[in-house]
Amino acid sequence: MLRWILGGRGSQGGFEKSAALCIGEEQPKNRFTELQVLKGHFDIVRFLVQIDDFRFASAGDDGMVLVWNVETGERLVELRGHTQQITAMTTYAFIKGGRSHSAIITASSDRTLSLWDPDTGNRLQTVSDLQSSVKCVVVLDHLDVWLSGANELCVWNRDFQLQCKTVHHSDAGITAMVSLSKNCIAAAMDKEIVIFKLNLSEVETTILAIRHLADHQDTIRSLITINDELFASGSHIGELILWDAIDWTIQAYEHILWEEPTVDSQSEIRMGQQSEMSIQHMHSDGELLTAAVGSGLYVYHTVKKSIVAYRKVAHDSDILHTMLLDNGRVMSCSEDGSIRIWELQDLPLAAEPASSGFFGMFGTFGRSGKQAGAPTKKLLEVSGLRSLELIGDLIGHSGAVQMFVNFGVKGLVTCSADHLLIVWKDGERESQLRSLALFQKLEQSGGL
Repeated sequence: MLRWILGGRGSQGGFEKSAALCIGEEQPKNRFTELQVLKGHFDIVRFLVQIDDFRFASAGDDGMVLVWNVETGERLVELRGHTQQITAMTTYAFIKGGRSHSAIITASSDRTLSLWDPDTGNRLQTVSDLQSSVKCVVVLDHLDVWLSGANELCVWNRDFQLQCKTVHHSDAGITAMVSLSKNCIAAAMDKEIVIFKLNLSEVETTILAIRHLADHQDTIRSLITINDELFASGSHIGELILWDAIDWTIQAYEHILWEEPTVDSQSEIRMGQQSEMSIQHMHSDGELLTAAVGSGLYVYHTVKKSIVAYRKVAHDSDILHTMLLDNGRVMSCSEDGSIRIWELQDLPLAAEPASSGFFGMFGTFGRSGKQAGAPTKKLLEVSGLRSLELIGDLIGHSGAVQMFVNFGVKGLVTCSADHLLIVWKDGERESQLRSLALFQKLEQSGGL
């Protein structure tokens, strides 16, 4: 499927395709049998945001922001103004004059922030001469403010007026933020998570750091909200921590490690060589959590505090983005240029050797408990473990696929280092729509 259209795909970046994950041309459970290639960028496309049911925006290293129609593939407007690569992008919905408005906030390496009107393409507001490049943006709809994270954390109103800021001297700065209850923010800075409290009054707005969570042993790569009660963080060495969103205590700690057997050429003695895997991205539906760990995928139950399914090698190189779909499936994209769809099945992991790895099943404890160490359990000994079976392999990009946005029945949008966007569509649905449009045109012209 799709390979006969595109002529197949060779190895990406020197990675050989895993034969165990080749599912052939026929993929009956994969509805994405048509694709539309969108051209407009001239450098790596790193960001996609959904504006409404029909529109999305793309941005990347060329500094441009393009707005598209997902159904037609039409490029609607170009947002030009940044002189360097885009480093963060999000949508901002607000009420003004009794009407709802949609806007786009962008940050760039040129140390500017911009507010755009996706309807007209006009830049409504801009802030320049920032102290450092903004790496993340969070909108607090209930407070009608938004925050930018860099070497300093800034709070802005919808008119781009600075309300307050707090300065940090960390070289890494703030790399990720999530909103918590009681007007709190969790911000990742290197190995730490800092909890900030936002206080708004008629007189002034202030933000203060009220807690430092120093339980990670390496740089935090991913930070997400799970639900109103939990948020999660993942580190460069495979640490996954679930946090209480109210009192910021550890609810679960998992360390994803692998033992790779090596053979000494002289004595032929097998030795265990530990390989630590970075958590590049996480996604949660409020109960399950999927984590991209190196080139592998892990599905974790945040209520039961247990692993649901895993696949050590899901792609030929590092996974950059993953998502839980509403039909019990998982989607992932990788540096190898592929997008894959997985299905949770109540089957044994036939392709994974029992001795290949283990997943640390730790209980709830703090930093001292981690340092003391805890017993581990092999993955295949975990009761109720399910398998992740490959049911779809989307071949179209020639470079690393950075992320994707799912529009449901309208399709899936992916962006890549090859400067392209691809809209993947349900072939059967598109065929029905074309037939319907043809019949309507014939009726209008009197042909029927």
